[in-house]
Order: sequence, then C-alpha cells, then structure tokens
Amino acid sequence: MAFSFVTLSALIVSAAAQTSGSFSLLSYNVAGLPEIWSSGNPKVNTPLISPRLGPYNIINVQEDFNYHDALYANDSHPFRTPTSGIAGTGSGLNTLSDFPYFDLDRVKWSSCNLNGGDCLTPKGFTFARIRVRDGFWLDLYNLHGDAGDDVDDINARASNLAQLTSYIESESAGMPIVIMGDTNTRYTRIGDSESLHSLIDGLGVTDAWVSAIRGGSFPVENAEPLVCDFPFTSGTTQAEMVACEVVDKIFVRNGSAVSFESVTFTNENDAFVDDAGAPLSDHYPISSVISWTLSSSMRLGDYVGGTDGYFFNDLSSNPPAVPQISSLTIRSDSRVHSLSYGASYTFGNSTTIMYVHRGGDGGIPVTLDLDSDEYVYKMTACVGTSNDSNSIFYISFTTNHERVLSGGVITSNCTTMTTPTDVIVDGVNWGLVGFWGRMGVELYRLGAIWGAAY
Repeated sequence: MAFSFVTLSALIVSAAAQTSGSFSLLSYNVAGLPEIWSSGNPKVNTPLISPRLGPYNIINVQEDFNYHDALYANDSHPFRTPTSGIAGTGSGLNTLSDFPYFDLDRVKWSSCNLNGGDCLTPKGFTFARIRVRDGFWLDLYNLHGDAGDDVDDINARASNLAQLTSYIESESAGMPIVIMGDTNTRYTRIGDSESLHSLIDGLGVTDAWVSAIRGGSFPVENAEPLVCDFPFTSGTTQAEMVACEVVDKIFVRNGSAVSFESVTFTNENDAFVDDAGAPLSDHYPISSVISWTLSSSMRLGDYVGGTDGYFFNDLSSNPPAVPQISSLTIRSDSRVHSLSYGASYTFGNSTTIMYVHRGGDGGIPVTLDLDSDEYVYKMTACVGTSNDSNSIFYISFTTNHERVLSGGVITSNCTTMTTPTDVIVDGVNWGLVGFWGRMGVELYRLGAIWGAAY
C-alpha cells in the first residue's frame, strides 16, 4: 500500500487541555459525474454545494469527479485531500477536514460488476488518520460501493465490504474509527443485509442511523424496503426524513483511549437545496455529531517516523486493566531494529504477565529492568532516512529514577514525548505502558502509549 504522508510537527496545533468535546460529520455523494452521464445538474449545483460545507468538521464526498475545483472553490476547510482525477481515472472520493490528516491511502475495489458502469472508474475506499486533539486519533474511511441490485452487484458489494473489513482489521486495530460513504446497500435487501452485518460484527462498529433513530433495531432482511421519497415534498419533517433508509451510511467505533458518548444522525436535505427547494444532488447528505471523552487512564501519544512496514497498536489487545512495564529492551546499531518489553496487569484476583516484541531481530540488545516503583515518563525518538524511507534511528527512555536506556544513532530530527499533564488520577502516576506505530525488519514509526498505572 502507498501512503501519502505529511510531517506531523508541521500541522499540529496544541490543544492539550481539552479532554472531551464533539465533532460533526457529513457524508455526501455530490453527483459530480460529467453532465452527460449525471442524473443531477453538477455544473450548476456543485458551486452551490461548496459554501454549505463549512459547518461540518469532517466531510466525506463521493462522485467528486469532473467538478472538483468548483466543490473546493468556496470551501475553507484547512485540510483537504487532493483529487485523484476525473471520471475514468479517479475514485471520486475526497475528504475535507478541520483537523490534520495523515497517511492518506486510496484503495481500489478488487471486485466490480460492469452493470451500471462500476468498472469504468477505480471505485473503492480511502483511509486517513486524523488528529482531532492531543491524545485523540481517529481513523477515517470513505467508500463508494458497487451500484445496482442484481445478483452480481450484490456479490460485488459483499466483496467490497469484506475487503474494507480486512483492511481495517489490519490498519486500524485498537483505533477509534468512522466509516462513512455511499455503500449502495440496504438492510432490507437480501445479500446486502448479510454483508452489512458481517462488517458490523467483524469490526464492532455501530450504524449511526440504526442506533440514533431506530434504537438499535435493524430493518429486517427481505422486508418491504424503507425507501425515501425523492425529492422530499415541502414540509417533510426531520423525523420523516430519517424514518426511511438511505444507501449512504455512517458507522462508528470507540477506541481504548477515547469513548464516543453519543452519536446523532440527521438527513441534511434542507441545507442542500436550491432556491426552488430541489436537492443539489441525487443523494441526500447525511450527518452525525459525535460527543467524545478521552480515557482517564490511557492515552495515545504522537508518533514519529515513516510509512513502511505494517501497523501495530498495543491497545489492540484491549487489556481489562492498564499494564505496568517491568523491563525494556532496545535492539539497535545504526538504527533501531526493535523494541521489546515485559509487562503485567492485575484484574480482580488475577495477574497476567506479557512479553511484547515490536520489530525485527537485528542489532545489539540493551536492556533496562525497572525497579518496582520505577516507570518511564519521557521518550525521545530520532528519525533518519535510508533508501528514501524514513525509520527510527535512535530512541531513549528516561525513568522517574532518572535512569536512561538508549540505542541507535542520534539524527537532526528528534522528538521528545512525555506523559500527559491534563489528567490526574489520585495516588497513581502516568508512565509508559505500550507503543503504537509501524514495523517490519526494523521500526519505521513509533509513538508512546501512556497510562495511569504506577
């Protein structure tokens, strides 16, 4: 996979004091196919859509093809993905955000059905990791599923959602996630229902519409479709707009370091109509407001490094209690090949002992065994470049006893990270409890996981 990468330090604005809040989402298929193919009027309507995107913090658009410049022209979101091309060359998937994003990855579906022109442009999904606040990282997915309702379309969509699920299991283990886009699925449609439930059960996500509007009750497969009128007649209430099912969907999932306290769902039709009251696209825009709270016992720190290797997150095991690290080992020479640590946690009357290894087997090992009252409060990591690839060249850990474990070679690109200062747990100190990043035969990226455990 080929990530586009943005340097973290260049974009982050410190917001360390905020430990709870909310953000708004919008998903909108903007019908930006060439005028000759579009069922809408994108040449006229796209400029009308653009200035109306401002109130939403994170926006996923689909079918953003031939009128991309007009869509961005009167929008002021500071972080926006570049177009992947017009219809025939691009996916039509883009994200506009108030928060910085990293690791943008565009993935083409491995399966499509020729019916409806799905194979004429590289439809698929995108991934971006968004830094909402200090300690709050969100993995965002945008998708456009295979269209149509014949058997081959349904099978292609099943493949689409299975492919997306597999990717998320690999790249977003232990992370809070938002998936939103044009799925072209309905819970009432045979085949689609099974595919949707496989995604929901496999990833542990919640459908915002099902949760917020239907009280957690899913529409029954093969029941009468809950199709929305299009367009809505004048005077249609919000309750009536959200009573029906649209193929555009929003799925969310908590992470170990942040919880979603509430999730809303709104059909934003009334905000995206022309002077005559007609919709600006052939899809309804849908939105959600998510209220969130950072964990009072675990936090993801910022990371440094490159995009090679594969993702790891020590929170993915979801331990029932915050672990305590008892030993650390660095394997290094001219760069850092791996980190290993021993840890344990106590839950109830049971104590679990863990040994975790991240990276390869090269380099020379150095180990620090921690005293019973000792913990790491500071980590310094230096990044270097070799063969056009960034990786971790040096790392050091400093404990509350002012002992230091280090390995590798210091570079000119070093970052020091320390325990959070915005939360206090009586009688408990914050210290290093794990890591997240990317690894292979060496460590390519590294961030600390801090916990109130000492």
